Amino acid sequence: MSWSVLLLIAAGSFGFKVAGTLGLGRLITSDRTIALARLLPPALLAGLIVIQTFTDSEGQLTVDARLGGVLVGALAVWRGASFGPVVLIAAATTAGLRALGV
Repeated sequence: MSWSVLLLIAAGSFGFKVAGTLGLGRLITSDRTIALARLLPPALLAGLIVIQTFTDSEGQLTVDARLGGVLVGALAVWRGASFGPVVLIAAATTAGLRALGV
């Protein structure tokens, strides 16, 4: 993923937050639109995680130590761990797998 795309997504996310803070959310009155708006952040996050996990720097599909870190992190979330420990556990797992040559 290029920096320009990442910055564009960050700016859009920030813009939505500012719009909500300014009260522009009251303009969205349809229940369907509200439900869709609530599904967008987790869907975008999941897409970013998948792209960063399964592609290399050249955009080719790859499976490496990152997959192990994501799986262990997902298991930690499922078991009820908070954000900080999940990140540390996933990073340590990925580093350990890379040290083993995976």
